[in-house]
Amino acid sequence: MKDAICEFKAVSKDYSVRHSFFASGSYRIKALDMVNLSVKEGEILGLVGESGCGKSTLAKIALGLEYPTSGQVFFSGYDIADFDKTRLENFRRHAQMVFQDPFSSLNPKKTVFKILSEPLKIHRLCHKNHYRERVIKLLKEVGMDEQILNRYPHEFSGGQRQRIGLARALATTPKMIVADEPTSALDVSIQAQIINLLLDLQERHKLSFLFISHDLPVIQFVSHRVAVLYKGQLMELMPKNAFLQSPNHQITKSPNSLNHHHHPYTSLLLSAVPVPDPKMGVEAKKRDYGLIYNYKKDGYQKGCAFFPRCSLATDKCGAERPFWTEVAKDHFIACHFMT
Repeated sequence: MKDAICEFKAVSKDYSVRHSFFASGSYRIKALDMVNLSVKEGEILGLVGESGCGKSTLAKIALGLEYPTSGQVFFSGYDIADFDKTRLENFRRHAQMVFQDPFSSLNPKKTVFKILSEPLKIHRLCHKNHYRERVIKLLKEVGMDEQILNRYPHEFSGGQRQRIGLARALATTPKMIVADEPTSALDVSIQAQIINLLLDLQERHKLSFLFISHDLPVIQFVSHRVAVLYKGQLMELMPKNAFLQSPNHQITKSPNSLNHHHHPYTSLLLSAVPVPDPKMGVEAKKRDYGLIYNYKKDGYQKGCAFFPRCSLATDKCGAERPFWTEVAKDHFIACHFMT
């Protein structure tokens, strides 16, 4: 079994929000709720979920950009909260990020050479006389030519900018890269090129990736394992082959007919993926996925986060949080109906 390069232990993150501009007082929003997860050495861990479920918050905590309200984050076996200035700088070098928007993530006032040589300078990775040589090597890694060294970001397409962003992330020879929806802002024709490049770089450098995406087919293609997050809680963690085993995503109101391949929320996500079969569209309209949010159940805070939307939910689901159940090898689901 591979060791974990990054590990989250009971990580929770709360934010304080004012009631309104005029009203006094505030309330707490739980962005992450007791998340236990690990990214293993040399693996791509896919993280999926709806907007606002806590994916980007988890990414920021993984990189030390934010710290959890409670819980611990370990990198290479060490708690990042205990890092002094020197160890934190070393951690920054080995944990990098590829951003969603290739347009705003590159400084428009800097040339490609300055963008890619800056990490070398900050982390003192080589003498300045060798900057050009290292930058050219980085560009070749991502399939770009040295002739672009003195050009500015606005002169490139979205796909080219994302390649430059990847080269910048590789400049510090990282152990882990957090990719926060790296293809969502790109044309479909370019997405496949960037995905294949990511896979090639991962294989070549034995990198670990925390790959965040809304695109389930992309997650299926790139990931070794998949984690499903909803309202800050982990619903399911599974190997790639288990994520692909989805012959029937229907959720009925009978617990006995529950699809035991997946958590009800995972089934809901998978059912939203377009299927290139016109007959499937007719059947999908007849299914009950518990899409309507039941606000009468919203007062429950202790149980499953999916409780207000789940058509299978009972009072137990709202009162008690489900534990992980291993339904198959390395396949865990947090649902009372899986026990």
